[in-house]
Amino acid sequence: MYLLNPLKKKLENILKDFKIVENLDLKISNNLSYDLQINNLVKQQKNKKIEEITSKFIEEIEKDLNISDYEITKDYFINLNLDLNRYLDILENVETNIKVKKQKKIIIDYGGPNIGKPLHVGHLRSLNIGRSLYNINKIAGNKIISDIHLGDWGMPVAQIINFCENKGIDIEKLETAQLEEIYPSASSLYKQDINFQETAKNINKKLNDSDPEYLKKWMSIKNISLDSIKKMLGTLNHTFDLWLGESDVNKIIPKMLKDLEKNKKISLENGAYVSNEKTDPKILITKSDGSYLYLTTDLATVLNRLDNLDFDAIFYVVDKRQKLHFEQLFNSLDYFQFEHKHYEHVSFGTINDRDGNPFKTREGGTKQLKELLDETKNYINEININLDFETVEILANTVLTYSDLITNRQTDYKFDLKRFTNISGKTGIYVQYALVRAKKLISDSDFSEDNDKIDISKLDKQDTDLLKALFKFEILFKKSIENNEPHHIADYLYEISNLFNAIYQSENILNNNNKIVRTNKLTITNYFIRYSLLLQKCLGIKPVSKM
Repeated sequence: MYLLNPLKKKLENILKDFKIVENLDLKISNNLSYDLQINNLVKQQKNKKIEEITSKFIEEIEKDLNISDYEITKDYFINLNLDLNRYLDILENVETNIKVKKQKKIIIDYGGPNIGKPLHVGHLRSLNIGRSLYNINKIAGNKIISDIHLGDWGMPVAQIINFCENKGIDIEKLETAQLEEIYPSASSLYKQDINFQETAKNINKKLNDSDPEYLKKWMSIKNISLDSIKKMLGTLNHTFDLWLGESDVNKIIPKMLKDLEKNKKISLENGAYVSNEKTDPKILITKSDGSYLYLTTDLATVLNRLDNLDFDAIFYVVDKRQKLHFEQLFNSLDYFQFEHKHYEHVSFGTINDRDGNPFKTREGGTKQLKELLDETKNYINEININLDFETVEILANTVLTYSDLITNRQTDYKFDLKRFTNISGKTGIYVQYALVRAKKLISDSDFSEDNDKIDISKLDKQDTDLLKALFKFEILFKKSIENNEPHHIADYLYEISNLFNAIYQSENILNNNNKIVRTNKLTITNYFIRYSLLLQKCLGIKPVSKM
């Protein structure tokens, strides 16, 4: 935490004096009677000088004016209580205090829709987690670029073109709904009809050879599909800095393969390029018919980014079923001696229906995101018929976002509309309602930020609980960035919303005749509003104005 940085440095120096080099880890205390915990000495229990180390720790802790109380357990857990008065200033400057010391340049690769197909439920987690990591890192001061990484090339496109030519469909006059019906039909026909398959392969080759006629048809399909994708993403409050795809690297793949072969990094086996790295099984770089794999285009995408973008790291927000693919990608980048950067697969679990089964339509197909959004809006309308259209839109997006992010990204979860729209549960509806209450309380009062000093002597336990909870933000924000885990932020938003509601429901604040107590509670409410807005921004949630 910001004010404890000097103490943290002193304790780390003590450890260095005893030949222990490690960062001091400040955590939220597991002991409810304390605020923070330091666990570094736990693993030093057998150190012959543990008592001397502990004594020097105590000496520094007792001198620090930011600490009001502490304990060291027999297992050497150090629990600390913060001096509330000294920490009130942090509440005013939290966005400054959470800035990273060293700015990183990060590309976040997420979303990944294929042209010709509508966005479906499988895209939801990538979109939500990617957007949240983008927002969190941007707030921290990192330089962030988001890239949707479109699937806009290769055999699926060739299948669509082939289908349209077979059926006499004018590609330039296609509509989105028609295109979305063609995609699965073309894919099915490709698997069943050998002649259709051979023709599609020939079209794919012509596309790779930049045949003008087929490039024109491809561009028509892409434009129609991309317009639809952008419209749906806009409805869900998603946008991207880059709208690049596989087609943007297609032309650099031949040279990449030639250079890798020349450098003896890959070789031909039965018509397919394989990596010469000693792995079992061998890593396939292209197919035996010369067509490209996801690995081929992902390698070329990294090469393109190295040539055209300045970055320190790339985060790939893709579901955990692609673990092997990214292991092969990262191993290949290292083996092929691409410029060293930090590459990380930010994996996540699946979203299932309320029974734990894969999300499907009634007809058994993949459920579209638009259908899930419409179901959510309709359900919210049913349980509260007095909400206006804009509020319903925002709340529906809140449900789809918060329900997703409150779950640890590694965990599968069940989407249950009834549970996720509960006004009293750990839901997006609950945190929105708490913020609306707080804003109304301030607007109905005579509160002024020019006169928002807190008198600590007049705080009750509920006041103190919320104020102390606000001090956790720095730690949880840092944890979310370091682990690429937005659920810490989502869970924390519920925690402070719950604590605010306890204050709100305990009394009629505006009718309190004690001016000091009323000012205290209104000031705390104002702090809650600031933090709630900041946390919703981290998560990619737009606050509603009324409920």
